[in-house]
Amino acid sequence: MRLNAPKQIVWIIALILGVLGILGMLTDIPVVTEYHVWFIIIGWLLLIIATVAKGF
Repeated sequence: MRLNAPKQIVWIIALILGVLGILGMLTDIPVVTEYHVWFIIIGWLLLIIATVAKGF
């Protein structure tokens, strides 16, 4: 299996989701605190899909 580097915009979106997930875990942000685990999971999945799929 050949892995590809994700595009910069996908990487930035995944980074933002991860940071929001961590902040939601540490502080009380109304919407983010309830779903902080999902923010982190979606960020990781986005990076995995972008690495495996070509041109994403």
